[in-house]
Amino acid sequence: MYSVSAGRVHLPTRNALARVTQRSSGRVLVVRRKYHDESFGFRKARDFTIPDYTSDQLTNRATNAPLLRYADSLRTHGHRAASIDPLDLLRRERVAALDPIRYGLDDPDRTFDIDGIIWTGEGQQEWSLENITSFLNSVYVGRIAYEYMDLPSKTERLWFAKLLESQSALEPMTIIDAGRQKNIHALLAKSEVLDNFLQVKFPNLKRYGLEGGESMLPALDALFEAASKAGITQLILAMPHRGRLNLLTGLLEYNPTSLFHKIKGGCEVDESLGVSGDVLSHLVASPTLQYGEADDIKVSLLPNPSHLEAVSPVALGKARAKQFRLLKTLSDDKNNQDCMLGDKVMCVQLHGDASFTGQGVVMETLGLSGLPHFTSGGSVHIVVNNNIGYTTPASSARSSFYCSDIAKMINCPVLHVNGDCPEDVVRAVDIAFKYRNHFRKDIVIDLIVYRRWGHNELDEPAFTQPLMYEKIRSRSSVPKLYEDKLISDGVISVEAARAVRDSYKASLNAALTDVASYVPPPVTFEGAWKGMVWPASPAAHQDETGVSSAVLKDVGKASVHVPEEFEIHPRLNRHVKNRLKSIETGEGVDWASAEAMAFGSLMLEGCDVRIAGQDVGRGTFSHRHAMLVNQKTEGVIVPLNHALTEAKGKLELANSSLSEMAVLGFEYGASWERPDLLPIWEAQFGDFFNGAQIIIDTFIASSETKWLKQSGIVLLLPHGLDGAGPEHSSCRIERMLQLTNDSYNAQEKLNVNMHVVFPTTPAQYFHLLRRQIKRNYRKPLIVAAPKGLLRLPAASSKLTDMGPGTVFQPVLQDLATLSDPKAVQRVVLLSGKIYYDLAKERATRNLQSQVALIRIEELAPFPFAALSEALAPYAHANTQLEVLWVQEEPRNQGAWSHVQERIEEVLKGLGIDGGVAYRGRKEDAVAAPGIGKLYGAQQLAVIDSAFKGL
Repeated sequence: MYSVSAGRVHLPTRNALARVTQRSSGRVLVVRRKYHDESFGFRKARDFTIPDYTSDQLTNRATNAPLLRYADSLRTHGHRAASIDPLDLLRRERVAALDPIRYGLDDPDRTFDIDGIIWTGEGQQEWSLENITSFLNSVYVGRIAYEYMDLPSKTERLWFAKLLESQSALEPMTIIDAGRQKNIHALLAKSEVLDNFLQVKFPNLKRYGLEGGESMLPALDALFEAASKAGITQLILAMPHRGRLNLLTGLLEYNPTSLFHKIKGGCEVDESLGVSGDVLSHLVASPTLQYGEADDIKVSLLPNPSHLEAVSPVALGKARAKQFRLLKTLSDDKNNQDCMLGDKVMCVQLHGDASFTGQGVVMETLGLSGLPHFTSGGSVHIVVNNNIGYTTPASSARSSFYCSDIAKMINCPVLHVNGDCPEDVVRAVDIAFKYRNHFRKDIVIDLIVYRRWGHNELDEPAFTQPLMYEKIRSRSSVPKLYEDKLISDGVISVEAARAVRDSYKASLNAALTDVASYVPPPVTFEGAWKGMVWPASPAAHQDETGVSSAVLKDVGKASVHVPEEFEIHPRLNRHVKNRLKSIETGEGVDWASAEAMAFGSLMLEGCDVRIAGQDVGRGTFSHRHAMLVNQKTEGVIVPLNHALTEAKGKLELANSSLSEMAVLGFEYGASWERPDLLPIWEAQFGDFFNGAQIIIDTFIASSETKWLKQSGIVLLLPHGLDGAGPEHSSCRIERMLQLTNDSYNAQEKLNVNMHVVFPTTPAQYFHLLRRQIKRNYRKPLIVAAPKGLLRLPAASSKLTDMGPGTVFQPVLQDLATLSDPKAVQRVVLLSGKIYYDLAKERATRNLQSQVALIRIEELAPFPFAALSEALAPYAHANTQLEVLWVQEEPRNQGAWSHVQERIEEVLKGLGIDGGVAYRGRKEDAVAAPGIGKLYGAQQLAVIDSAFKGL
């Protein structure tokens, strides 16, 4: 990246501003500074240009500048006067900017050359001011309103103007023939029939019907068709609860009998699988739809929690992962640089107006949409805008005029459309898809509708919105208004319209009758998941995680390979030298080296690895350095990708935005799509997961139980009290453990929902990462990851600890004390880095033979058998054995509340009396104090408590 000034080339300085200033002929162009990372997975934004104005057009624009100002004002402000609100509740006032007189244009008969000012596609033409005014108002002040003039890209602004004005001048932008009109009518009518049917048959059901917003269905139908005809084969759809049942049965071919079975209390899947299920408004479907001669398109509606908008980043991540898999870019990235994300897969996100402006995850997800390691090729957003959130009016729900204004943060065009006019809705969708498919960027359709009922069908909205609902209850429904129009126009007859409704109602009645004999279909693993099994299945197994010494050495060397003429930072020479030394000697393998060996060995076996988070390439603690930056050019290489040329898998290092919820949701979505991917989200510090708690609660911890959705996501949460203060000390292990369904009974074999580990050696971490892939099922893995142990010599491993036959050990015994277990008076059970503090203190006090330190490395599922085996030698040798649990976290935090009863269950089985006693900090409102002296005194007291009395 460089700037040009007076014919000279200037390389940017290291502290250059994040821009390049290009001066030419007195003009200044400010461009975003291009950063260095074009490593695997990086996708450049598409570059587009439209031919600039011709010299004649520029002359004409200058000659007729008042007309140009008038035309641009209509493009810019036309939405303020458009008829886009079916209830006419938007506060509108006369828009002075739309009056030609303001621009000195007061003669309606005066003619103008419109070439270069209005884009009819016909070149030079003479139009009267009256015709110009009529034409521009027909385009910009109708039932579709456009906001695109605020886009910083002249190319995009011109694209819109030329599309809207040329097509409007020649013919309607989307032909709505009789066949399409009948299809729109059928979708609307069936939606209304379903809502009425459910109201009659199940009057106490909260169904979150679509009444008032039925135009959502023809909008989606038009979008699916346009995508199919453009060659898109997979569509990932995220939506909230409103209208979900209408979409499922009306467009997504969901069996109404299955719906009624669920309403009557049945399970949506085979109950023998142990699923707990979810509520009615979270049901899903993945049909393959056919539109004429176009290729089939598979539409996957994702399950979602009741936390509005939480599913949006999940859909985005799944869409990107699916596109990567379909286009096979992972096999040979260099030969696929022309591959564009979005060619075969599209993400569609539906929103509510209140949640779109109120939920921060929307902003976070929008922020990911154009990032080179997160973009999925552009999403179409449809906001089903009720102008009310639960009972809150728009004026109290947002500070902006439009709910869609949040999208302006990413320079996203917005189309507002009146939901009372289904044909205009279809036209708006057509325009939106053309933009998305051309520029591969996000676009928003603000579908302005209303709710005929309140938040749900049992609610009385007139309590708080009497005037709004007086209007709503005095008007005909959207399906009835459209039906009357088609009958009036002679498109359909009264009898044909009635037949559509009667036929569908009859099919619903038949489906309801079939509930008595209905059995949910079997759940099978298909596509990328073929060959996987349920974790509780007898067929579940794990392949060996150990790797040969030769492979470990090859991978270790490749992980720090620096090409010739690639200049790394001088301080990294030590990093490279230390890793190579540990590989040669087989001793002193640190955490980053073990991680690199896990990644590289998996890559050699055909697995892809993606690690995302803030500064993951270097690592928060400057320990990973999985990507290297050329100090001269800022070019980047990922050594494992560069040097392991025989590897079929790739490593993607996705340095993310400063987001937790959206980024974790994105990675989780990728894990749903690709079991052959090791997806990792690393928090900068352990407590950063707080911002993503909704994703953890409603997806990671519960998806398998609710929806039978497996995931191999790994969460690396740096944890450990080290004087950092109240924040950044704890990853809140207690919360993670509380979210597990781990059993208190050693004899009960539960399918534990996620695994929570606190490894103390690099080898243990190595095996955990490989275990994620080497099993024929997937489980989320929560790792209380190290900070201070990353470079601690005592916390290093040997290559042989990762060799053939070695595995992750859920409990690490104290081998030194096993030679004479009778001498042991006290067994200290613990997890995590405090082990090294205790081991050092034990040696200082010369108590190595009297105190055994046993590490519980896997907290959930609790290792009953392994812990019993580790304690057995002491139980048989010493009847007066004292057992302690020592932790550095406060008593109300950490693992104590999870392990206490489970440890006592083990002790009881071994005949050890007295239970387990707690040693550590007392209860506290914070994870750690922020006063250095207080922290130090507390830490010393914790260490002393383990040996006190001996």
